[in-house]
Amino acid sequence: MLDLRGVASFTDFFVLCTAYNPRQSQAISDEIVTQLKKRGETPLSLEGYEHAEWILADYGDYIVHIFSERARLYYDLERLWRHAKVVPVPPA
Repeated sequence: MLDLRGVASFTDFFVLCTAYNPRQSQAISDEIVTQLKKRGETPLSLEGYEHAEWILADYGDYIVHIFSERARLYYDLERLWRHAKVVPVPPA
């Protein structure tokens, strides 16, 4: 997770994850949407679901990115947003 406060004006956080095939990407996306909907949150937009190379769920204050391995390496958001603080995610 990247803390973009003070670095970007369009969101506060990026949540980044990698999936190993399109079905896993879609399953991760489905579960995130389901769990956040239980909390009363719905995405402002959801893009890339069909091809599942890079699924982006925009929740306003945070944006969830679900990448294939190849897309994660190619886009390298951690490098692109290197001035953001890395926020450790505690284990489930």
